[in-house]
Amino acid sequence: MSERSTLRLVVLAVLVVSLLGTLLARLFYLQLVTGDTYVQAAANNSLREVVTPAARGLIVDQVGRPLVANRSSLVVSVDRTELAKQSDDGVATLTRLAKTLGTTYDDIAQRLKDCGSTGAQPPPVCWNGSPFAPIPVAEDVSQDVALSIMERSIEYPGVSAGLKSVRQYPTPYGVNAAHLLGYLGPVSQDELSRQTSDTADAQRLRRSDLVGRAGIEDSYDAQLRGVPAITKLAVDKAQRVTGTVSTDDGTPGSNVVSTIDARLQAVVEQQLQAAIDCARAGCSPVDSTKQKHVADSGAAVVVDTTNGHILAMASYPSYDPNVWLGGISSKQYKDLTSPASGKPLTARAFQGLYAPGSTFKAITTTAAARSGFDLGGSYDCPSFYQAGNQQFQNHEGGAYGTISLERALEVSCNTVFYGIADSMWKRAGGLSATVTSADPIATAATNYGLGQRTGIDLPGEAAGQVSSRQYKQKVWDTKHDAWCASAAAGYPELRKTNKDKADEFTRLDRENCEEGYVWRVGDALNAAIGQGDTVVTPLQMAMAYAAIANGGTLYQPQVAKAVVSADGKAEPIAPVVKGRIDASKATMSFLNTALQATTTDGTGAPPFQGFPLGRIPVASKTGSAQATVDGSAVDSTAWFASFAPANQPRYAVVMMISQGGTGSGTAGPFVRNIYEALFGVRGNTIDPARSVLVGGAPAAALPAFAADGTPMTPETAAGQPMPTTLPSDQPVTPSPSKRAGRAARHRARPGPHRSRPPVPRPGRWRRWWPGAGRRQRPGMRSP
Repeated sequence: MSERSTLRLVVLAVLVVSLLGTLLARLFYLQLVTGDTYVQAAANNSLREVVTPAARGLIVDQVGRPLVANRSSLVVSVDRTELAKQSDDGVATLTRLAKTLGTTYDDIAQRLKDCGSTGAQPPPVCWNGSPFAPIPVAEDVSQDVALSIMERSIEYPGVSAGLKSVRQYPTPYGVNAAHLLGYLGPVSQDELSRQTSDTADAQRLRRSDLVGRAGIEDSYDAQLRGVPAITKLAVDKAQRVTGTVSTDDGTPGSNVVSTIDARLQAVVEQQLQAAIDCARAGCSPVDSTKQKHVADSGAAVVVDTTNGHILAMASYPSYDPNVWLGGISSKQYKDLTSPASGKPLTARAFQGLYAPGSTFKAITTTAAARSGFDLGGSYDCPSFYQAGNQQFQNHEGGAYGTISLERALEVSCNTVFYGIADSMWKRAGGLSATVTSADPIATAATNYGLGQRTGIDLPGEAAGQVSSRQYKQKVWDTKHDAWCASAAAGYPELRKTNKDKADEFTRLDRENCEEGYVWRVGDALNAAIGQGDTVVTPLQMAMAYAAIANGGTLYQPQVAKAVVSADGKAEPIAPVVKGRIDASKATMSFLNTALQATTTDGTGAPPFQGFPLGRIPVASKTGSAQATVDGSAVDSTAWFASFAPANQPRYAVVMMISQGGTGSGTAGPFVRNIYEALFGVRGNTIDPARSVLVGGAPAAALPAFAADGTPMTPETAAGQPMPTTLPSDQPVTPSPSKRAGRAARHRARPGPHRSRPPVPRPGRWRRWWPGAGRRQRPGMRSP
């Protein structure tokens, strides 16, 4: 044999040995190293799961009244595995079933198709669950139909009838609370994909699951959902079931005890609706003009100032939460999100953003105190304030001469706060200031929690915005190129129809392009009275006034009080302190006193005529913030922010009506009604037993649940059915009594700032409008 042939044999031998070695190594790896993994995978190929969702937990109010519950529904289901065993694949059975149910064969056939398969209709018609689980084809069938199917089972092979738990909204006292409670919707593919591999098998989301999509249903979905029961079936290669491998019992979902009081919530919803209706009809009892307003939306919040618990929170417009049950049509969803219907899916209380107007002046006062302004000093209140070439007016040109800062808050004198803001602006460097220069008002607003989410345990909260140097620079950085381009183009399309408007827009864009980042005195003055770029949610203002009420503690609001498991174990949710207001005790005391005087002698007084303020003092601040829609001025945003009893604060109540006019005339009377309901006030009589709150105060203890999971409520304990409407003796809008003369308006109270001479007032009690002029576009040039 030649040397070349020998070499070839050696090479071939090496290759054979190498291949054998690789094969042996691979067999070793598969058999010994990863053998268990593949054994499990093979076993999984022959196992299928049938998942039975756990009974979802209840959502109850603070005393146990069910806000979201479950009801039993008779459901007819079809087992496709059994149909496949029939000679005609179940066609005759389904045809017979369709006639019994009063529907069509095609309708049932569509419900049996897997979502995503050829010809399948979109959810909720198609089936999104396990192919081995019985598929519901009809819900809420009559008892006669269910019994007929059960008794004639031979005629309906693979068809069953049984009870299913369905979500229900009991509406105690007629409460709606749709934005608080939320709804359920099918799990999304993104949610399924985001699940990690270490997610517990029983707790992982599956295609057929319904999950919380808003409100408490969303925030506490994991606790409410519980753990489903899982039956593992053995199947052969043809996917025929050959036996049951295991059955794991599920765990019912936990109940969520909310901070909401159903009866108070119903009152707040009723009063918010009444305020909207009255604004539209021009029926304000304290506004002699009887002007009608658009009043397109609104919100009201009641918060416990001692812990941040939301006792009631309503938004208008709202919607019927039952619309989500059984799936929602595209038309229904469009109506919920359409501007034409007022976007009722938006929760105005914590998702709507509005200029706060004069309610912001309490924050400006805090900034003034921190900047060294004398809280007990005297300040000029002329009819207008001159800044550069622009005049900033008091509403209707009202002038009060030299007054105290407390009096400036009472009568909401804009020009006093303009002067303070102008001084702060000049101290910081005026036009020479940089983006990092001092901005006391913006700093105080941030300290009060504005311009940031409150952290409420509800999804989708809006952060809002505080007008500041930093924000104006940020807007300029974002819009600079667009402004410059618009200025160069000159609005050619608009110019064809409105040359003057095109010229105005071109001029503004040119100024913004060149120096839209400059924080001018007009910006500072607008910011001081809650105008300009500052926008807040009603919830943010409620938490800010709650902080003033309790002496400076800023709580994180919460709507859940505890989670109670099916076996009765309660996990309370402790209040969370978000921060402290950076203000002295003297400043907080000053605000408390001044806001009390606003209700007795200031802009907040008209709606509280006849209210027993001597025994239940109310601190308040009105606001009528100028607003624009698509660049055009609209009715002012009406605000009434308050807390009571001011001498021992417990509740903060804020109401806002978009395009509602004046805070005093539109919102004030209905805030008063809420306080009457809280304290049991009827005329001059105070009866805590008539309070909407059981025992006249928020519940200290958690509600009890019976062995079967039924909550024990004050009504059931008294052997009474749960009312579905409010009692007829709830407070109604009061008619204002005539004022009892100057002595009543200026009765003496302790404190040196109380010694003041009589001052002129306008002829009728109305809240003075902010005089800052138009709502500026972001970055608009100011004097």
